[in-house]
Amino acid sequence: MSQKDKFVSRWGFLAAAIGMAVGTGNIWRFPRMTAQYGGGAFILAYTCALFLWSLPLLMAEMAIGRKTRLGPIGGFRDFVGKKFTWMGAWMVSVCMLITFYYSVVTGWCIKYFTLAMSGAFKPGVDTATLWNSFHNNSWQNLFFHFLAISLCGLIIYKGIQSGVERVSKIMVPALFVFLVVAAVRAVTLVGAGQGLTYMFVPVWSKLGKPETWLQAFTQSAWSTGAGWGLLLTYAVYTSRKEDISQNCMMVGFGDQTAALLAGLAIIPTIFALSPNLESANSAMAGGNTGLTFISLAHLFPKMPGGFIIAPIFFLAMVFAAFTSLIAMVEVGVKMFIDAGWSRKNGTLLVVIGTFILGIPSAVLPSFLDNQDWVWGVALLVSGFFVILAVRRYRADRVRVELINPTADIKMGPWWSFIITYISPLIFLGLTGWWLYKGIVENPKSWWKPFSTFTTMTIIIQWVMLMVILLLVNKALVKWVKRSPEEVD
Repeated sequence: MSQKDKFVSRWGFLAAAIGMAVGTGNIWRFPRMTAQYGGGAFILAYTCALFLWSLPLLMAEMAIGRKTRLGPIGGFRDFVGKKFTWMGAWMVSVCMLITFYYSVVTGWCIKYFTLAMSGAFKPGVDTATLWNSFHNNSWQNLFFHFLAISLCGLIIYKGIQSGVERVSKIMVPALFVFLVVAAVRAVTLVGAGQGLTYMFVPVWSKLGKPETWLQAFTQSAWSTGAGWGLLLTYAVYTSRKEDISQNCMMVGFGDQTAALLAGLAIIPTIFALSPNLESANSAMAGGNTGLTFISLAHLFPKMPGGFIIAPIFFLAMVFAAFTSLIAMVEVGVKMFIDAGWSRKNGTLLVVIGTFILGIPSAVLPSFLDNQDWVWGVALLVSGFFVILAVRRYRADRVRVELINPTADIKMGPWWSFIITYISPLIFLGLTGWWLYKGIVENPKSWWKPFSTFTTMTIIIQWVMLMVILLLVNKALVKWVKRSPEEVD
């Protein structure tokens, strides 16, 4: 493994790993879920999810990557056996299918940063029309999609040390600084107290509602990147002396801190500057893009100093989206590196492929929504495959042989119990709920394949991918030709 393809410092790895976890979901989904599902009660459930789902999976992924020195495909082959290679390929496939449209979303963030810098958010501006005008403009979406994936490819091409690590060391601290600045401005607004009440005062009755817990666990699963194969891939480039448990805890708590800062930046702003409570509640229920690109953008001109805060906020979104996109693209590039390709050629193919296969999401909003629905839920399956891998290898063996030897914080038998018994139940509950949700919200059309938000569109596309991967499993076993090399 070349010097360019390893992290040279623990801070560099942590910056990249935290950047991997902190994405747009922290900024536009977490605040909505917190306000909608009981404020402090939701945060409590979200914290439980971190310990019962996300942290155990992050540790398992890092253990697999560090032991095998291969990406998900080769990692599963060598960790649990050749017949399970397709499970690693599922993780890579789902990650890349998300990458195709996440590059488009990253482009949206870049576009809105340029709008904020140009002073587009002026008093009286119709931000709904502004958003719709851009969102329905295929050429603009294609341009910013191309810009996002091209910049990402340039960083990946330079390698882990000169590209991913160097950029992460700049973007991740800056991201937190920007969120702190935006949060301080928000909580000092006149009327921000009502937003702080919505965010932190627990509505205890919400804890009795299953949907609060399901949304909290889903938010944690998607936000931390647990089970995506991202940390598994980054772990390949770390030293065997790295502390798995401590690093994963820092990634998990870093992700949660970013989410709380985003909530502090958004919720008090919405409630302080909205004309009435009804408008504030409507904004918080307006969906991810509606909250960020319409409601919040409309309020920035009303905020004292908003012309400064708007660019800072949208630049934070750019950095959050970009550091996550880098990790996703690296998963695809690692697949080719493991097959013997050079980083240069692997990066070129993944970048070109991502741009081309992201075109439908760039020009058809309904297609992007469908893919987000289908493959977002499929990430839970990826996490379940990590659980199965640990169970087959034996959880106690993973804990004793792979996690604890270099750990300052030793994992006890409770870790093995959680990932062996609790995590599978969480998977069944979350996945079953999302499939059920697709039925009850589309009672007359849930059975239609390839509709935007239906259960059948999930089942059909999952089955298609799974059948293909099972059929080519033997070829996948042979795909990884590169011998794993040690990293000191």
